[in-house]
Parts: sequence; C-alpha cells; structure tokens
Amino acid sequence: MDWLSNFVLLLPKGAIAAAELGLMYQATFFMLIVAVPVLAITFFFAWHYRASNTKAAYTPDWEHSKLEELIWWAIPLEIVLIVGALTWTSTHELDPRRPLDSALGKPLVVQVVALDSKWLFIYPEQKIATVNYVAIPAGKPVQFEVTADAPMNSFWIPALGGQIYAMTGMVNELHLIATNPGKFDGKSANYSGDGFAKMKFIAEAKTQEDFDAWVRSTRALTSELSQPEYVRLKEADTPEPLMYGEVDQYLFNDIVMKFMDSTEMNGRQHE
Repeated sequence: MDWLSNFVLLLPKGAIAAAELGLMYQATFFMLIVAVPVLAITFFFAWHYRASNTKAAYTPDWEHSKLEELIWWAIPLEIVLIVGALTWTSTHELDPRRPLDSALGKPLVVQVVALDSKWLFIYPEQKIATVNYVAIPAGKPVQFEVTADAPMNSFWIPALGGQIYAMTGMVNELHLIATNPGKFDGKSANYSGDGFAKMKFIAEAKTQEDFDAWVRSTRALTSELSQPEYVRLKEADTPEPLMYGEVDQYLFNDIVMKFMDSTEMNGRQHE
C-alpha cells in the first residue's frame, strides 16, 4: 500500500492527528447518511419514471405526504444536531492552544519563527537553535510557540496534527505529540508570496535517549545565533538545515516585541 503514503492525513503519527482523522471519518459518515440516499433516490426516480415505463403511476395533482415530509425533515435535522454537538466538543478538545494531558510529563518548549523561505526553531531550555529542522522526543508533549518575522505563514506538520498561524507581533501556541520515532514533513499551509515553495522543514521524533544525545552534540557546536548572526540568517537563502550550539536568550522575545507599538510596549513594561 505504498500509494497510501501520499495521503499523510490518513496515516497519523501522533495523538492529535489521530483524533483529527477520527473526526473527519465521523463527519464524513454523517454526511453520507444524507448524500447516499439522495443520490440513490435520484437515480431511482430517473429510471422508474422514464418515458418507456408505462406502469409508473402518474399523479400530477399530488401535493404532499405528511410521512415523507416528516422523513426528509426529521432525519437531516437530527444529523445537523449530531454534527453540531460533535463540532462543539471537538473544537474544544482539539484546540491547538490546549495543553496535552499533564500525565505525559512537562512539555518540551520549542519557539518557532517563520522567516522568508525558512523556519527557525529555538529551544529556550536547551539554549540551542536550528533552521529547517526540528527534533522532538517521541511520546512527550511539545509546546510550539509560533511567531513570524516575515509575511504571515502557517506552521504545519501534517502527520502530527493541525496547523497554527505564524504572525508578526503575536505568539500562537500549538501542542502536539509524536507517538513513535520517525521523520515527518513540515511545511507552510498558507501561501506567503516569494519563497513560499522553500517553506519546508523536517520534523524528527527521537527516543528520549537519542534526543538528549542530539542536544549534547548540538551544544558542542561552536556556531552561535547572536543578534548579528540572526540578521545575516534572515536575509540569507538557507534551504539546508543549520544547527547553532548557542542562541541569544532574548532573541525570540526581541523578534516578537519589535512589531509592538511603543504605547503597548510601555504598558507591558509597567505591568
């Protein structure tokens, strides 16, 4: 079934993606309850009342039937109520900003910055950064804090769950979890102009031991994502993954705050 690999949404690799797939199946099922009978009746009427069928009853003065009207109003109404209830509950349960079950442990925080033609990932606790590559431990919740220093974009790892918009001056949270180790494609789900085709990255879920080893090896690198290096990185055309063994601890906050107006910034400083 190699062809199925092209349909990433049908092969969830995380709890959120699996829940979203279940929601799509449920919604499709309830819609088919209406669609299939309507299509079947359409073909039946076209065949049964064809010109050559002289046995079909011809009732030009027939107006309505209370039984039929009850059926074709009651059933769709019940389906609308069911789908509405399903939408209400799933909207809250699958809210991208809703933290995952705390029993799974403290989430790994990864700060995401959408740049022109690339994605920047900052690990504030590990004090490292990467470009176009993000590593996460499998089985552990991940809290992505997403912003942009470029046109509005949309951060999306289809195999793990839904997307969240990356906008300047804002931080949107997306909580995901990978069930098992593996490599997954990440991309932008929002056309953002020049450089959009390059807005791709690799998300790799590792075992906790492999993730810890990766963090140690990245920390050992001499490259540093300082403010001057960030300015250079922002302007560079960088399709290949990069690693930084050290990162300016205020960089993410500075990226967000530089789009705030002075009135709002002063208000925040006095809080």
